[in-house]
Amino acid sequence: MSQFLFDLAVLRYCTPLGTLLFLIGFTVSSHAATYKIEPDTSNVRFAIDHLKTSATTGGFYNVTGILQYDPSAKTGDISLIIPIKSLTTANKGFTLKLMGPDFFNMEQFPLAHFESTKWHFTSDKENPKVTRVDGKLTLNGQTHPISLLATKFNCYLSSPLNRTVCGGSFTATIDRTQWNIKKYVLFGMTKNLTLNIQVEAAKQ
Repeated sequence: MSQFLFDLAVLRYCTPLGTLLFLIGFTVSSHAATYKIEPDTSNVRFAIDHLKTSATTGGFYNVTGILQYDPSAKTGDISLIIPIKSLTTANKGFTLKLMGPDFFNMEQFPLAHFESTKWHFTSDKENPKVTRVDGKLTLNGQTHPISLLATKFNCYLSSPLNRTVCGGSFTATIDRTQWNIKKYVLFGMTKNLTLNIQVEAAKQ
């Protein structure tokens, strides 16, 4: 199911919303509800420590994708598309450096993506909560497993949208050298990146 969701997420990134909703309506056979990731409120933020003194923070924005979620069955599936060109830090020169071939290599790999493989829930039968989402992160042409720890995840009825919205915050720490991003490790720039991921998705 994850590969199918990724295909839909790519279509969402590349085609009008109406086309995507048409495809969802005629293709998805799961009983789980389908949600569209809202790019205005979904992002991936990070901090890069250097020489154990301070950290530069930044983030990727305009994240898109597809979520399927059924808490009663304790199932979930999510695919996120992360545009590298959306990268922002407080330092414009450093931002351009991060987009270059030594780091995120935007020209060769303009998109990163995350596909979930397994969702974990609490044992509460009446109101199970998401605790962790395992998946695969593709970045800089490399794909490796990561686990996202859920700090919160909930669904509610949005009055402005007049539909159900699911959203939450997740965190993960990755070793950037696994994705062949090794620049300045020997000079004290940490190889470990802490990712803080915010997602919000509206029911379709």
